[in-house]
Amino acid sequence: MSFPNAVSSRRAMPASYYTETAHPAPPRPPLRGDTQVDAVVVGGGMTGCSAALHLAERGLSVRLLEEHGIGFGASGRSGGQLIAGFGGGLDAARAHLSAGEMQDYWNLGTEAVSQVTDRIARHGIACDFVPGHVDVALKARHVRELEAMAEDWTARGYPGLELWGGARTRERVASERYVGALYDPGGGHLHPLNFTLGLAAAAEAAGAVLHEGTPMVTFEDTPQGVVVRTPEGTVRTRWLLLAGNAYLWRTVPAIGRRIMPVGTYIIATEPLGAARAQGLIPGNEAVSDCNFVLNYFRRSADHRMLFGGRVSYSRVEPLNVAEAMRRTMLTVFPDLSASRVDFAWGGYVAITVNRLPHFGRLGRRVLFAQGFSGHGVGLTSLAGALMAEVVAGQEERFDLMARIRHMPFPGGAKLRTPLLVAAMMLHRVRDWL
Repeated sequence: MSFPNAVSSRRAMPASYYTETAHPAPPRPPLRGDTQVDAVVVGGGMTGCSAALHLAERGLSVRLLEEHGIGFGASGRSGGQLIAGFGGGLDAARAHLSAGEMQDYWNLGTEAVSQVTDRIARHGIACDFVPGHVDVALKARHVRELEAMAEDWTARGYPGLELWGGARTRERVASERYVGALYDPGGGHLHPLNFTLGLAAAAEAAGAVLHEGTPMVTFEDTPQGVVVRTPEGTVRTRWLLLAGNAYLWRTVPAIGRRIMPVGTYIIATEPLGAARAQGLIPGNEAVSDCNFVLNYFRRSADHRMLFGGRVSYSRVEPLNVAEAMRRTMLTVFPDLSASRVDFAWGGYVAITVNRLPHFGRLGRRVLFAQGFSGHGVGLTSLAGALMAEVVAGQEERFDLMARIRHMPFPGGAKLRTPLLVAAMMLHRVRDWL
């Protein structure tokens, strides 16, 4: 797998605005030899680092295994948008949950946001966090969808939402494309790689041991515990937490069939200067549009425009990410036509069929959480907390999330990607209508 600007080191991430502005982090040596711990976490992104932190804070011995480097996957490459709720809405959950459970499920989707802001404050994580998220409408149908969403969220007790008309929207997002918006003061945006590195440092301070350059080769769930094998060592553990998301689907096909890794891409312009950047998004909110195949954007701390989208469901990388994304950006902000693009990068996120996160077990003591479908900044932190609760003997909240049944992507190993591409073309057509 490669992406634009990819560097050769196995542990290094593709060069991006985030890697260029990341805080220094110590190298973590690979696991070598045999050891025994209370819990093993596989995956060094937000989910895995959150799980390791919550487990270590409970006094458990923890080893985290990351094949590349901390934050290598979507956690270090994403749009950094903190969004309440779930990517698929709530309709898909209603078939599996009672009315009371639906409210509890919704509450977890909003707790996901507070988990992030709580960790930032508690551990002093410097990740450029800014509150505020805006969903923008491109057409009347989107406005109706946002009105229904605001009514539903408010009825469930979610505070502070504001519906904006066209004029107000264009005051807050300087583009003629949008005809309305829904503002959520509880969301926000952050530097995702620095947030992940901050979680990792907090986990180590609490006693967790992190290993980079350490892929999980196999695991075996035995009556005596779980045995995890790596290229240079073995860990025996009471619990195994799988947190690899889009980068673990081939290693563990039992759960990989229920997610699909899709490519998404981001550019960062040159610094625009404070006044010019503020003119584009005066309130400095994170912004995403209402299309199924959506665009998302925000200002950076040093006054760049970070603009993302152009999802690749075929996992075939665009020939020129920078130019393709620049053309899309100019449909929103044509005044940036003379602005240089300094960085372009991409990575995989994992989606599920119903766009709800996939929680579950493989045996009694092997837990997993994956498929956050665009809401990963918040839901990953929640996932780590809920898996740690199970290890501590509190299973109810994790089991509520796991009650949502997930279909495998149709078509099997050979046809599921072509079938998904065809299905997504229908959604693209609907976006155009």
